[in-house]
Amino acid sequence: MLFLDVDGTLIPFGTPAAAQPGASHGRPMAPALPADAHPLLYKVDPGHGRRLEALPCDLVWATTWMSDANDVLAPLLGLPPLPVVNWPDADGVSVLHWKTRGLVEWAQGRPFVWVDDEISHADQQWVSTHHHAPALLHRVDPHRGLTEHDFAAIESWLAQAR
Repeated sequence: MLFLDVDGTLIPFGTPAAAQPGASHGRPMAPALPADAHPLLYKVDPGHGRRLEALPCDLVWATTWMSDANDVLAPLLGLPPLPVVNWPDADGVSVLHWKTRGLVEWAQGRPFVWVDDEISHADQQWVSTHHHAPALLHRVDPHRGLTEHDFAAIESWLAQAR
């Protein structure tokens, strides 16, 4: 399965100098957004949905967007509604990302990919110690979001994990 973050991953924080809401930047246009929509949704690349859906794994939202990811992002990406990780209450300050333990618990010993912009070495170490199936924790550059390089790394890992 692939745990998918939104902010910094599907919605990059960086903006090219020529970027303007509604501009296509050489990619397919997203559907028109309501005026009260998230101000950065214009950065979502609708082509990512096709790429994600073609991956040989189940997609799961792993984001603070929770079910809003299905209401807002899935239609922009052309994805069906996806399962959503429900997050436990925070257990205090830790060197681990607050998602790490919850994702390992959700995976229930199954192989997984976690795509996020906040993954650290501590998360990598913890998962390798506490999760005994293969796992790829893939950190995305939050200023660029998912790129061709990221998709290639994920696809290669999934092919080897089979």
